[in-house]
Amino acid sequence: MKILKELFEHNRQWANRVRAEDPAFFSRLATQQSPKYLWIGCSDSRVPANQIVGLVPGEIFVHRNVANLVIHTDFNCLSVIQYAVAVLKVEHIIVCGHYGCGGVGAALGSGGLGLIDNWLRHIKDVANKYEEVLQKLLDPISRLNRLAELNVIEQVNNVCHTTVVQDAWRSGQALAVHGWIYGIDNGLLRDLGVTISKQEEIGEIYRMAASGPGATTLPSS
Repeated sequence: MKILKELFEHNRQWANRVRAEDPAFFSRLATQQSPKYLWIGCSDSRVPANQIVGLVPGEIFVHRNVANLVIHTDFNCLSVIQYAVAVLKVEHIIVCGHYGCGGVGAALGSGGLGLIDNWLRHIKDVANKYEEVLQKLLDPISRLNRLAELNVIEQVNNVCHTTVVQDAWRSGQALAVHGWIYGIDNGLLRDLGVTISKQEEIGEIYRMAASGPGATTLPSS
């Protein structure tokens, strides 16, 4: 069996490079984890959380799944949120999707892909909810991008309605939930205008973001 020697070599080179730049980096990292951010993103290999926002290991807590979904029966995701909020005391939860998302595109299609169709059902529900909005976009790319945005907004709403976040707000904990989207073609993040930091903001901000014009083309800057 191949042991992927090149990956171990890359690891050694990376570790040596980090130590050369900061000799105490790993010893410092081993003693604590105190990130301010929880990132809920897509599993897509082109969307690495740390690199996108220019943070080093230890500065951002990460959960990733296909199409950045937050589902109330997914105890993996909910456990990550609870640990991040209740134990690490993160101050920000960022739900980040990306344009050209394969999961979102598959949900728009009619063909079956197997087991993952059960997961994509949640995105199909978002598409059905906003069917009138999406049908106005004749260009398939524009429709895909708008659904990627709407999916992020829906997941922000789901995060805000978890018992973990609700309990944090009731206790007075400072916590904000954000919805962003990433352009793979230019490497830039876009704020979708949905940032919620308390229970009372959920309805108004969610409605404003979901009813906004969205992007009909990939952002150029």
